[in-house]
Amino acid sequence: MIITPAQPGDLSKLLAFREEAAAWLSELGSNQWSRPYPADRLLATIEAGTVFMVHDGDTTAATITLTPEAEAGLWTDEELNEPSIFVNKLTVARTHAGQNVGGRLLDWAGDRAYRASAKWLRLDAWTTNEGLQRYYIRQGFEHVRTIRDGGAVNGGPRVSGWLAQRATRPAHHGFIDHTPVPHRVVITR
Repeated sequence: MIITPAQPGDLSKLLAFREEAAAWLSELGSNQWSRPYPADRLLATIEAGTVFMVHDGDTTAATITLTPEAEAGLWTDEELNEPSIFVNKLTVARTHAGQNVGGRLLDWAGDRAYRASAKWLRLDAWTTNEGLQRYYIRQGFEHVRTIRDGGAVNGGPRVSGWLAQRATRPAHHGFIDHTPVPHRVVITR
């Protein structure tokens, strides 16, 4: 399997990929990702070079977004002063479920973050998706805290406020990496 940066031409594929994941989550009783993701926001992250795709031949097996910026209101100022990379939108195709593609992709992300001189690989997960939270714990993440309010524009409940982190480290993920060398994480606060 090969990891590459997503390209603007991948937009429709990635939107369909997310819809597939949302449908699967709905079957499990979760409302995670039930609102369509805005195409313009996804395109902006693709153009920023933060979206990556795992290809297994002609099939998209997984995708992940890695950014040096955290979503507002999640992490403390002290935490934000530690060099970190944030995982977003990790999605594995149902065709590749049960093959540890997600775990290997998290190892790749931790290795990439390590090479960018980040101390932490951090994420926020769906607050009510306990299965996903257990998955991240099994992948070596430590739960930091859960933030339940202040997520919506109107101050309503935060749907993705379960925070976790693990130290970055070199890893043998087994992917062929066709991504550019990561930029060093710089704290600009």
